Amino acid sequence: MIVADDTAFVREKFAKALAGAGHTAVPVRSAAELMARLRDGAERIDLIVVDLRLADSGGVELVRALRRLDEERRVPLLVFSGTITSADEVRDLAALGVAGYVNEYSASEKILPALAPHLFPDSFNRRSSPRVLLNIPITYTHGNTIASVVTGNISKGGVAIRTMTPLAEGTRIRTRFKLPDTSQDIETESRVAWSDRRMGMGLQFEKVSGPGQAAIDKFVDKHFFSNRRA
Repeated sequence: MIVADDTAFVREKFAKALAGAGHTAVPVRSAAELMARLRDGAERIDLIVVDLRLADSGGVELVRALRRLDEERRVPLLVFSGTITSADEVRDLAALGVAGYVNEYSASEKILPALAPHLFPDSFNRRSSPRVLLNIPITYTHGNTIASVVTGNISKGGVAIRTMTPLAEGTRIRTRFKLPDTSQDIETESRVAWSDRRMGMGLQFEKVSGPGQAAIDKFVDKHFFSNRRA
């Protein structure tokens, strides 16, 4: 995995969090170095997380250049959300197949849950919807078991859960939670899309009750930009 950011603190924080979970992160400080590593092809690159405002890059144009250089492999690519400046850029990046967005200001313990859906590409149906950090209680039911845990982030298509006892991939469960500043419970039928004891599990929504999906969509759209430095 490559972490491309011109701030040493961000590079080191992400690299340390990934190393602690057994992943290798290569820190990169410039667009030229990023392009060189991708062009070289000597390393196996499973994921790229990139700052669109690197000193020698041109925003969305950097992503276009990466895609031209990597037409065959199409390495999953995330963008640091704090470097997005407009909704137009979000649309342009989605058209280029950007897998999602991650908050470069995330606390260290939130980095792995944010990256997990992209570190397990074969078991998670990635969507172009941004993921918003969200720390709220959520209850899930599996058979006769009812458990209360905490979310890590949410997108329009699913939610990440922090737990040391994740269920197996493919397990179908029911969930119930309330979004901040709302009074109505949202109930879903979900499938465990990825599972890892170091990070928790990710749920992919398969059915959302009543107006719940509209509420989730509105929440994600509203908070993606306003919470980028949260």
